Amino acid sequence: MSKKHPIIAVTGSSGAGTSTVKNAFEHIFRREKLKAAIIEGDSYHRYDRNTMKIKMAKAEEGGENLSHFGPKANLFDKLEETFKTYGETGTCQRRYYLHNQEEAAPYNQEPGTFTPWEPIEEGSDLLFYEGLHGGVVTDEQNVAQYVDLLVGVVPIVNLEWIQKIHRDTAERGYSAEAVTDTILRRMPDYISTITPQFSRTHINFQRVPVVDTSNPFIARDIPTPDESFIVIRFRNPEQADFPYYLSMLKDSWMSRPNTIVLPGGKMGLAMEIILTPMIHDLVASKG
Repeated sequence: MSKKHPIIAVTGSSGAGTSTVKNAFEHIFRREKLKAAIIEGDSYHRYDRNTMKIKMAKAEEGGENLSHFGPKANLFDKLEETFKTYGETGTCQRRYYLHNQEEAAPYNQEPGTFTPWEPIEEGSDLLFYEGLHGGVVTDEQNVAQYVDLLVGVVPIVNLEWIQKIHRDTAERGYSAEAVTDTILRRMPDYISTITPQFSRTHINFQRVPVVDTSNPFIARDIPTPDESFIVIRFRNPEQADFPYYLSMLKDSWMSRPNTIVLPGGKMGLAMEIILTPMIHDLVASKG
């Protein structure tokens, strides 16, 4: 952890509310006049899209598991090096994973490939990471130790599956059976690599639907934010200003001494109210 060059990491799996998280942090950075160096988690995948397909097929033939959730398909050593270097020097290298044709066009590359590694711009106030592994710890790497503020954003697992099935069938053309196979294939890595991170987060935002999601594989609709609650858990409740949060977040309440619950549509507002003073303090302590 670095007081001079702070690192904020948001870790969460797909369907966690990526757009809400990005908007909330963009608002905070703009209001606080902060220049953030942005690091995308997908840029630390080990393989490009075509190579990953080949590797997955070979792993399956050999009875092995390979998924973007686990260490075999990611550069955890490079991510750890990035965080360590930035914390010590305020600079590091990054690249981008080009998800689609729109992102790839400016680089004259194919979608599913990486841009070259290159230094970030100088003069950033903090490093901001968003992806699957901001708090990952393995036998070889400890990424979490370099993070000054670790935020988890995650739906309960049935909701995550519903969102993945709907997205991959509607937007990517996969069959429901193929998506189900992917969910099952990734499960060992999900259990061993993804979920332990949420015990290391300083703050955890979990979306919980209030409609029946007991069988996610036949659900016709994705529960909306208004059909959900957000459960916010604080690792250090003595540092949280609960009376202020409750007064600012209408219809919120405390379910445990370290936990606030609020309507699902207020997640972005809650993130800004809770995280702004924490980020302000992180940056102020640089001096």
